[in-house]
Order: sequence, then C-alpha cells, then structure tokens
Amino acid sequence: MAARWWRRTLRGLCGAALFLSQLSVLSGRAGSLVTTKLSQPPSTLAKSLTSTSTSAPYFKAFESTEIPPYLTNCPSNGLCSRLPPDCMTCNTNYSCVYGKTATFDCKVKPYVHCVDENNHEQENFTINMTCQFCWQLATSDYVCTNSTNCMTVSCPRQRYNATCTVRDHIHCLGNRVFPKMLYCNWTGGYKWSTALALSITLGGFGADRFYLGQWREGLGKLFSFGGLGIWTLIDVLLIGVGYVGPADGSLYI
Repeated sequence: MAARWWRRTLRGLCGAALFLSQLSVLSGRAGSLVTTKLSQPPSTLAKSLTSTSTSAPYFKAFESTEIPPYLTNCPSNGLCSRLPPDCMTCNTNYSCVYGKTATFDCKVKPYVHCVDENNHEQENFTINMTCQFCWQLATSDYVCTNSTNCMTVSCPRQRYNATCTVRDHIHCLGNRVFPKMLYCNWTGGYKWSTALALSITLGGFGADRFYLGQWREGLGKLFSFGGLGIWTLIDVLLIGVGYVGPADGSLYI
C-alpha cells in the first residue's frame, strides 16, 4: 500500500513540474512578443495595429472635369439653329426627298448652351437643310487633302485618294469625313508663260527644259543645238498647248 501511495505522489509531482515548465515557456514567449511590438517605430506599430487579415477594395470617387473637344467650336448662348453640326445631334428624317429642303429634329450636346429667337434657352429645336449625303455636296462645301506624288500632266489624267472634311457651317447626312477620288491638281510654282518664253528665245540651248526640271532633255538640246532647230520648234508647240509640263508632275501656275 505504501509503495502505491509513493507512486501516485511521484506522478502528481511530475505532472505539476511539467505544468509549471510549460507555463514559464508560454509567459516568456508572450513577453518577447510584447517587447518586440514596443520596440518598433510608432508608424510601424500603428500600421501593425490597424492592419487586418482581409483587405477590402477601396474606391475613390473621381469626377471628370475634362472639357469635351467639340465644345471649343460651339458658341455660347448663340442661336441653336446656327450651331455647327458638331454641337448637335439630329434625328434622321427618312421621309426627306433627295435634293429637297427638309426639317430635322435636333438636340444640343451636353455642356452646349443656346437660345431661340426670343432669347430663351432651349435644348430641342429644328433645322432646315438639303436632303443629301456629305459626299454629294458641291466641291466648295468641303476641304480635301492634296497629293504631291501624282502626275498632273499625264494622259489619261491621274487620280489620287483624298480625305475630305465638310466645312463647319454645312449640314449634311452621313459621315462628315469621307474618302474621295480626285484629279491631281497641285502645283510646284512653275509658270506656263515663263516656260513658253524660254522655249521661244533660248529653246535652242535647252533653257526651257532646264527650267521645267528636265535636265536630261535640256542637255540633249544644248549639245545638239536644239536638234538643229527641229526639236526647238516641237517644244514650242508642246509647251504652248500644255502637253509638256514640269518634271515633278505638277500643274502650271
């Protein structure tokens, strides 16, 4: 009986010792953690205290203050019926007859302010315009790009692909920027009268060909004395009727 009692007592003492050792280890770890936190800088400590385990998305309200590009061409407090086409949006009138004047219902774009004949601000209004597409307008109603690579003096006449833009005060249907095939019509600054005068007076020395930028033909006329006069007479006729032009393919002034 005494041996059993001593065994139970010994087991109890061992358990108490093990419990106290674990308690001391846990208390040491907690103290070191607190010491580490306190030794950090205030900013780092504040971040660690305010940080959370889950990160929620943060959305900041942004209000755009950019001015629309069309607004620079829109007069303020002007007549709505006289606004440029870029300042309004119009509904298509499917009942209009080509070439005839028709009425279209329009509305000003955002940030555009206009008035009627009584100086009252309005957003919805009507305009009258000819029922036709933009590419069907007269050539004076749009502006096209010029090409300096095509030959204007050629048979048949050459064409080039141009990009045309309708003028601001013109109303039409469809796209206001459109492609179009145009005849070459650019000029390099050469005068027809000057070329003809040089051909008549100094054509035997090739002055007319040199002036037009055709230096090979000019050298040929110079060393052949104008082809003994025959080449000179032919060039006078060709330049006079406009068949021979500048070497760069441009038109005479």
